[in-house]
Amino acid sequence: MVWIKAFVAGFLATLIFHQGLFAVFYLAGVVPAAPFNLTPVPPLGVPSVISLAFFGGLWGIAIWAIAGRLKGALYWLGHVILGAVSPTAVAMLVVFPMKGLAVSAQTWVGGLILNGFWGLGVAVFMVLMAAKVSRQS
Repeated sequence: MVWIKAFVAGFLATLIFHQGLFAVFYLAGVVPAAPFNLTPVPPLGVPSVISLAFFGGLWGIAIWAIAGRLKGALYWLGHVILGAVSPTAVAMLVVFPMKGLAVSAQTWVGGLILNGFWGLGVAVFMVLMAAKVSRQS
């Protein structure tokens, strides 16, 4: 059950924390693209933001597997750091080049900030759902 909660936490953190901060960046003129992109993506034609949230859910499971057992300030810091570094590195080193998108210092910094905030969101939602790591695992 905790893994479903981790997926839901990552999914919701994408929609609320990641895209919320992206909206702030957009309104401030920092990024050129609008948040909550509804453009269909292949192969299923789901809106881009839903695809992003799905992968946010998968990342939520991965982050929880690593940082879910941490306590106190390390819990929060672990989620923020893992959330910032892991998805950003994969995006900049794998996804962006595959899609032919430019990778620059600005995209790295923006990715680290957005995904760090997303990681915080995962931690918040896991606390709100009272998720606990099973003693058996």
